[in-house]
This record gives sequence, structure tokens and C-alpha cells, in this order.
Amino acid sequence: MIQINDTLSIRDEEIEEKFIRSKGPGGQNVNKVASAVQLRFDARNSPSLPQPIRLRLVALAGSRITKDGVIVITANRRRTQDQNRREALDRLLKLIAKAATVPDRRVATRPGKAARKQRADDKVRRGTLKRGRRRYRADE
Repeated sequence: MIQINDTLSIRDEEIEEKFIRSKGPGGQNVNKVASAVQLRFDARNSPSLPQPIRLRLVALAGSRITKDGVIVITANRRRTQDQNRREALDRLLKLIAKAATVPDRRVATRPGKAARKQRADDKVRRGTLKRGRRRYRADE
């Protein structure tokens, strides 16, 4: 079990790791060793995540999520496979933790009287400025 916060954890079996050749640092080893890790987590079908968290996670993942709802995180910044594994897992856990926090509800407000007056004055001033730029025509 991988603990995300006090109330949320995911099973190890839900995370799939695949090792690929890295384009990052590693010297001559970069062409021989598969040190980069590609971590996959099926967010849409995860039994460990409650529905609201799952929906927020899918929205937060952006371009890292496939059509099937699988989050793919590639880590290749480090030289060793183990460091890349830890980095990829850390990035996934941060993403899930961010999805687990409920965003504050936005309270709709209306602009005050002074703000409405200021906006109207700005519009009049801008219109006057543009009117002054017009070309003079004799028939007006």
C-alpha cells in the first residue's frame, strides 16, 4: 500500500512500471541501459480512489492521461533507474494528493457601485480618445 494522505492510499498492484532508454544524462551508458521509467496508473478504473477524487485527478492530469483514463508519467532526469522510479512515483503521488484536496467553492460577487462608475468613466474616456483620432470630413 502506498499512502497518499491520512485517509487515502493506493495498492501497489495498481501502478505499472516499464523501463525504457533514457534521453537524459548517463554518458555512454545512456545507449545501453534502460534507466528511464514510464509509470502507468489507471485513474479512471482505480478501486482505491473515490469518485470525486477520480474526476478531479482526470481533469488535473491534462496531457498525461490517455483516452482510456491511464495516467502515464515518464521520468528520465536522473542517471539511475531507482532514482527515476522514485521521481515518477513522487510526481504521481503529488498529483493524486492535489486531486484529493477539495477546491474552495467560489462565491459569486458583483462589482460595487464605485467599480461600475469607474468602468463607465473609462469607457467614455476611451470613446472620446478614439473619436479624436477620426479623420475630419467636411460633410459632417
